[in-house]
Amino acid sequence: MLSQISESKMHLIRVGLASAWLLLIASLFYDPISHHLTASINLFSPFRAARECVLVQGKCLDILQPYPIGMRIFWGIVIPSAIMILLVCGHETWRRICPLYFLSQIPRALGLKPRLNIHNNTWLVHHHLYLQFLLLFIGITSRILFINSHRILLGGFLLFTIASAIGVVYLYGGRSWCHYICPFGIVQIILTGPRGLLGSEAHQTPTASITQSMCRITDPLTGQEKPACMSCKSPCLDIDAERSYWEQLTKSGRKFIHYGYLGLVVGYVVYYYLYAGNWTYYFSGVWSHEANQLSSLLNPGFYISGQPIFIPKLMAAPLILGVCIVLAYLLGIKLEKAYKGYLKRRNSEIPPEQVLHRLFSIWTFAAFNVFFMYGGRPEILRFPVILQLLFNGLVVGVSTLWLARTWNRSVQDYTQESLAQKLARKLKKFPVDWSPCLDNRGLEALKANQIYILAQVLPLVTEQSRKMVYKGVIKEAIQSNNFKVYPGLDLWEWLRQQVGLTQLEHDAILREIQSENLGKGDGNDGEYRIRTEIGRPTRDISDRTQIRSPKPSHPRAGI
Repeated sequence: MLSQISESKMHLIRVGLASAWLLLIASLFYDPISHHLTASINLFSPFRAARECVLVQGKCLDILQPYPIGMRIFWGIVIPSAIMILLVCGHETWRRICPLYFLSQIPRALGLKPRLNIHNNTWLVHHHLYLQFLLLFIGITSRILFINSHRILLGGFLLFTIASAIGVVYLYGGRSWCHYICPFGIVQIILTGPRGLLGSEAHQTPTASITQSMCRITDPLTGQEKPACMSCKSPCLDIDAERSYWEQLTKSGRKFIHYGYLGLVVGYVVYYYLYAGNWTYYFSGVWSHEANQLSSLLNPGFYISGQPIFIPKLMAAPLILGVCIVLAYLLGIKLEKAYKGYLKRRNSEIPPEQVLHRLFSIWTFAAFNVFFMYGGRPEILRFPVILQLLFNGLVVGVSTLWLARTWNRSVQDYTQESLAQKLARKLKKFPVDWSPCLDNRGLEALKANQIYILAQVLPLVTEQSRKMVYKGVIKEAIQSNNFKVYPGLDLWEWLRQQVGLTQLEHDAILREIQSENLGKGDGNDGEYRIRTEIGRPTRDISDRTQIRSPKPSHPRAGI
């Protein structure tokens, strides 16, 4: 959504947000002002303390004392706002405004080069999803036990997080913190899905464009933006979120973190009820300024049906979170199998990746709505009822629109749209006025299927022109390193049929591409080789793209 705003403007926005965040952190250590806003006698303040009795394990809490509002702002406004931005605007907006990302780039701003290569840390590269989810679990548990209402501990926790982000980027450079360590990165992956509700589509842009939240700098000589990518991760969520989504859909740990995230959200909100014995404790927001949070660590962790259960809170909170995570994961696996069985009985040919995608989408929809049933609710409940209802409608509305937009999305759609854009760029190079047959529209206004229909009339131009277009699309797709055909799938056979070439013509074109690039010599960056054997599988023998022989079924292309 913000991908086309200049880096200089976004830099100013990030400076402002980072400054506000640091000011909020400073207020956790020293705030002589805001406690006046929470005094119960201040009738004009929306932050004033309520006079009602809030029961926790059968006892009224003292909630009349004034308190600084930094904790309430962070938990009740900042965190819910970030969650809403992710689903509605996509990860690209959050990545470009995230104050933690901005502060993590201090080493780069100082001109410090990375000390290590992130790709040499193979464990982190392959298992970072588990690490990020573990850190998220530790963070949520720590919130319940230690930092919900303890200002000094929360301030120290946030400063430690900032220092960790700076340290990781100092070691590995790029956005290594965002991609491999940041616990909130898990939330970004889950809530964005293939694309945010208002997110941009990187695969629809010309090759070599600066897309989404891609790392970029402003050239001091020309004033123009240029990429500053360090290849710290491939495929990169910041360059093309949808490509990253489809390519890592079956990555190790993906199911666990996606299904488990819903359990983490449910476990967090349920624990407040199990601990206090009622929902009033959570909805009052008193937990954000509770005076004795640390002293209650060894108190009974559960209070059910008026009876305390003597499992210390220190153990009860992580226990409930862990149980909910496991249950959500097992439920997701079970529903996945049930859905596959249902499709099999219906003789539906939906591929396994699409089944997984749809289950993930349902889990995201559920997690988002469960969060906003509770997340930020203590602040929302202070507004008039009509505004509360409008907010509830907004939450349900945007999540439903996101689900409807995402449900039928597939890797085939993504790949065909990507190739359609490449095909359109090749067609523009011909001295043909297409507007009379396009109702005076340009090629860029056509949808993917319309571009393919147009490609089928290429014989009306010349036979040679049609082959040139086909060859150009293949070369651009391979050179851009944007496509990887999944085993058993055939991207080029599908494209060949759309353009109307024979298998022999396809093989001849591949031989031409092979001979052209082998002539460049070995070792050139971006070089690729293609081996063609008529009647046998044709494939790129580099690790970039593989092309398989034709199959009669409907092909499904990956990225």
